[in-house]
Amino acid sequence: MQPHYHVAEGISPAIIATRVPEAGRSAFLPRYFGRYMLAVERRVYLRMEDLSPDYTGAYWHFWELANGGCYLAPQGERFRIVQPNNGFDGTVSADAAGVIVTLYALSELSFRYSRESLFGHLFYRLRDFAAEHAENGRIFAAID
Repeated sequence: MQPHYHVAEGISPAIIATRVPEAGRSAFLPRYFGRYMLAVERRVYLRMEDLSPDYTGAYWHFWELANGGCYLAPQGERFRIVQPNNGFDGTVSADAAGVIVTLYALSELSFRYSRESLFGHLFYRLRDFAAEHAENGRIFAAID
């Protein structure tokens, strides 16, 4: 499968995202999240339901990052994201929506399981990727 990545204009991609093929999907969640895999998956889906009035369920793609991070993204074109706590209300690609909700989920889980460093490490790896994403401004506006 060809690598897939998004970069901000004028920046060379340092972190490449590769979509996990069908044959590798069953190993993805246990590999990155271990015993917390169901908590992560549930939290990501719930955050998408909370933040996107457009979201009515979807097939989700799993992405691995060259820096050791990962994220989940819903299949689709674009989703409206509304975050009343910071005033963000905008439409982003499905990929950017996935980055946004995965960042939220990892942050929330890092507080819930504060003795577990896993979530913080994965959060910062994904945040580094988000900084290179073509929609980095909208991603950071949504999570700020």
